[in-house]
Amino acid sequence: MSADRVTLYGKPGCHLCDDARAIVTQVCAELGVGWNEIDITQDEQLFKEYGEQIPVTFVDGRQHDFWRVDPVRLKRALTT
Repeated sequence: MSADRVTLYGKPGCHLCDDARAIVTQVCAELGVGWNEIDITQDEQLFKEYGEQIPVTFVDGRQHDFWRVDPVRLKRALTT
């Protein structure tokens, strides 16, 4: 698996984060792409920045989506 290209910002107990995690896990596994998850409750600045938008996904260091992850759109971002 390659270096992490996708970052998912979320927090525990967030059902949208759970949904996003499942999609990110599936898409990244299909494409052999690494990903990581960051708990925004562990960083005051991240919580202030993304607290109302989670889950937030980044691809290659750029914000990709928030609230929902579209698997087709994520695949496209990772393959183009």
